[in-house]
Amino acid sequence: MMLDLVLKNAQIALPGGDLSFGAVGVKDGRIAVIAEAADDLAARETIDCGGLLLLPGVVDPHVHFDFGNPETDFETESRAAALGGTTSILSFHRSKDIRDSFPVVKERAERQSCIDFGLHFGLTSQLHVETLEEISRRFGVTSFKLYMMYKGAAGAAKGFTEIDDALLYTALRATAAIPGAVMGVHCENVEVIPVLRPPLKAAGRNDLKAWNEQSPGFLEAENVFRVCYFAAQTGTPVNIVHMSAGDSLEIVRQQRKMRGRSGPPIHVETCPHYLVVDDEWPAGVLAKVNPPVRGRADIEALWEGVFDGSVTTIGSDHVARKRETKDKDIWGASAGFPGSGLLLPLMLHEGFHRRGLPLSRIVELTSANAARIYNMPSKGAIAVGKDADLLVVDPDLERTVDHAVSESYSDYSPYQGMRLKGWPVRTLVRGRTVMQDGRITDEARANPWGRYLERMPR
Repeated sequence: MMLDLVLKNAQIALPGGDLSFGAVGVKDGRIAVIAEAADDLAARETIDCGGLLLLPGVVDPHVHFDFGNPETDFETESRAAALGGTTSILSFHRSKDIRDSFPVVKERAERQSCIDFGLHFGLTSQLHVETLEEISRRFGVTSFKLYMMYKGAAGAAKGFTEIDDALLYTALRATAAIPGAVMGVHCENVEVIPVLRPPLKAAGRNDLKAWNEQSPGFLEAENVFRVCYFAAQTGTPVNIVHMSAGDSLEIVRQQRKMRGRSGPPIHVETCPHYLVVDDEWPAGVLAKVNPPVRGRADIEALWEGVFDGSVTTIGSDHVARKRETKDKDIWGASAGFPGSGLLLPLMLHEGFHRRGLPLSRIVELTSANAARIYNMPSKGAIAVGKDADLLVVDPDLERTVDHAVSESYSDYSPYQGMRLKGWPVRTLVRGRTVMQDGRITDEARANPWGRYLERMPR
C-alpha cells in the first residue's frame, strides 16, 4: 500500500501510556499503520521526527470562538490554537433560537477554521430545553452548558431572565433523554456576591485578589453540590466546567463515592490558569476571569486532582477580546482571556517538567478523555483508524510567551514573558501540516480544511 505520509524516528505516545519508538503511516487523513521502523513503509512524503515525541493532537473542549470578533474568530483563533498543538476544539454557541443561528455559525467556521471543530449549545431559556432533542439530532450536538452565574439580577443584566433551579432541573432531565449527552455547568452562586462585593469596593480595592474575595471558592462549591444532587435525581451525566476551587473537587469526590459505579458520571474540567495563575499574579486585571483565579492552596488541591484522576479534562476557556476591554479597574474590566494555544505548553512546563506528571496523564487530560466524553471516536489517540491529528513535540524546547506572534485577534496575554519548556514543532490535522516550527503554513492559510465534528452517536 502506498501511504500518503510516514512520520518516522518518533517516540510515539500510544494508548495505555507507553512510549514506543517507531513510525506512523497515514492514508486518506487517517492513521493506517503503526510500525517499529519505517523501512517497509512506502509513502509520498516522509517526515523524520528526529527522536522527538509524537502525541495525539490536543482536543480543547472549552473555547469561545465568537466572543472576540465573531466574523473572523474561527480563522484567527484556530491558527492560535494550532500553534500550540490543538487540532480540535469545541466552542460554545448560544442564541435566542439555536435552530436559526446554528447554520450561519457552522458555515462560517467551515470556511475559516484550519482545525476541526464542534459546538456546545448554551441553554438560557425553556425554549432551549423544549427544542433540545430537535437541535441535538439535527445538528449532531450532544453537549450543552447551563450558566448558574446568570441567575437573578446577574442574568437580567445580560438579557437572561429564565435561569433558575427550574431551568437547571428541566435541562438536566432533557439531557438525560438524549443518548450520549452531557450537561456542562458553570457553577457560581452569584446571589451571595452582592453581599460580598460592596465592602471591597468601598475599601477602594482594585486588585486581582479582590475579584477572588467577591466570589470566593465556597460559592462555586455550593453550586457544584446542587448540580451533582440534581443530576443524581435526573440520571444525567454532568461536567463541572472550569473548576477553580479545591472545595469543589472534594464535593465531587464525595458525590462520586456516594453514587458508586452505577450512577451517572460526574466529569471535572479545570483550566491551565487554575493550575498556574494565583490571585497575586503580576498581570493583575489581565487575569480577571469567571470563576476567579484563586490562592495557592486551591492550585495545589487541583494539581492533586490532576494526579489522582479526579480531574477529567483540561480546557483553555479561551476568549479573544482586545486589551482595551481590560484596561479598566477590576470591577469594570471584561472577564476571560486568550489561552488555547498555550494549553499543552503550560501542561508540559508546569506538569511534566516541574511536577513530574506522566506524559500519559497529559495525553488523557488534553486529548483522550475529551474525545471520549464528547463523542469524538476518531480523535484523541494514536491508533489505527483514528484521524491523523498528530503533534511532533520537542519536550526540551524553550520559548517565551509573546502575544505578538500568537495569531490571535486578542492583543495581550496574562502569560506574557513567561518562559515555557515543551512545545510542539509540527501540528498535523488529518495528516496535513498546519503548523511547522512556530508558524502557520501557507497552505493552511490559503486553504483551511477544518471539518465540523458531528457528535450524535449513530
